[in-house]
Amino acid sequence: MLNNNASRMWVVGTVWLTALIIMLASSVAMGARLSTTALLLVIGVAPAIVMLLIGFGAPPPTVAELLHSVDVKDGR
Repeated sequence: MLNNNASRMWVVGTVWLTALIIMLASSVAMGARLSTTALLLVIGVAPAIVMLLIGFGAPPPTVAELLHSVDVKDGR
């Protein structure tokens, strides 16, 4: 199962990166300004950066942690 999931992530990442490269290459080939190509690059890379930030964040609280925080009566 893990191998199937890992290979699916690699396929999605490869397709995303290929699409981004094709988009940037076509922008340069059409004679777009450098600022337009840079904007396309930033827009294309932003979702990956957000996903990395979310993925490396703190783990979600467990059910026990959630229930314990509800039972506190002394105002902590």
